[in-house]
Amino acid sequence: MHTDFYRIKRLPPYIFEEVNRLKAQARARGEDIIDFGMGNPDMATPDFIVDKLCEAARDPRAHRYSASRGIKGLRKAHVAYYKRRFGVTLDPDKEVIAALGSKEGFANLAMAITAPGDVVLVPNPAYPIHAFGFMIAGAAIRHVPATSPEEYLSKIGVATRHSVPSPLAMVVNYPSNPTAQVVGLDFYKEVIKFAKKHEIWVLSDLAYADIYFGDEPPPSILEVDGAKDIAIEFQSLSKTFSMPGWRMGFAAGNEKLIGALARIKSYLDYGAFTPIQVAAAAALNGPQSVVDEIRAVYKSRRDVLVKSMASAGWEIPSPQASMFAWAPVPEKYRTLGSMEFAKDLLIHAKVAVSPGIGFGEYGEGYVRVALVENEHRIRQAARNVKKFLAKGSNMAPTDLPQKKKLAPAK
Repeated sequence: MHTDFYRIKRLPPYIFEEVNRLKAQARARGEDIIDFGMGNPDMATPDFIVDKLCEAARDPRAHRYSASRGIKGLRKAHVAYYKRRFGVTLDPDKEVIAALGSKEGFANLAMAITAPGDVVLVPNPAYPIHAFGFMIAGAAIRHVPATSPEEYLSKIGVATRHSVPSPLAMVVNYPSNPTAQVVGLDFYKEVIKFAKKHEIWVLSDLAYADIYFGDEPPPSILEVDGAKDIAIEFQSLSKTFSMPGWRMGFAAGNEKLIGALARIKSYLDYGAFTPIQVAAAAALNGPQSVVDEIRAVYKSRRDVLVKSMASAGWEIPSPQASMFAWAPVPEKYRTLGSMEFAKDLLIHAKVAVSPGIGFGEYGEGYVRVALVENEHRIRQAARNVKKFLAKGSNMAPTDLPQKKKLAPAK
């Protein structure tokens, strides 16, 4: 029987598997692991959202199949959010669609618009689905260095000139996962100008739109004049309202891209459970002070992390947005690489982080630290790290490759 499945074969080994295995083994031994690995929000969903879910769930009619595009009330709530937050006007019937989380929406759009051999420009480092969603769909991925927004802008021209065929689409993600970098509207203006010149679709991931720590909230690419001609933007309620397990996201923007995503989804799902959609609409339409409160918790955790780790001997730059810190591997561990450092930290300091190499070859030399533990636990992690750094590493590098490059898909 044939088992060499085409799409599975194209996926590289899961880079976080080794760290996750060690973490599971440590917990099985009863060890207390302070887990900064996954960006899995730990705060409770606000009560008024949960109450609306319960209320809607008591209606027997809400237990039937829903709508894959999203119920009308939810799409209208998305439109109202974009008008309120960004000053952008959207058509709820043509320019907005609900998704089972932004990750599902992104992956299904890749399936909808991609033919085998199409080229897609993806930043590196990047959230894995940005590349692998298209890789699963059969595209060829051209990784563009993105250690800074300026570098990404400067390199997409070279990548486009050396792509055969010309790129179908390009991905942007700010505030960035994993680097936590932010951009202003001028960045998006340059992206739209470039994409229109080269006839490239733009896919913007704005999942962290409302988790920011400065005075200026991150902009939307759809604020740029003419952006809706070529751009689609994905958002999520997971972080904004601390609703990760609810799997509720949405996309907004270009009518043709929204229509393509809707067509694919109509074959694949009936939408999220209707009471979840009703509760999501209540979240978007309800008191936004809860978003301020969630943001304030992340900001406080960020400040504690940066200060306590600095006292422990690990200098971590203070992120301007997102729920992550992008932390350079301490100098004396740099030769080990991010994977071995992450394993060392887990074994000897009982602290779990995500190795930067898991986000692409240009993520090497860093680890991602998720702000998903409370301040007491963050301080405890810093104490553990201080002891670990003082003793030095007792763990020899394994036979795993230290700098595995992510080659363009074939």
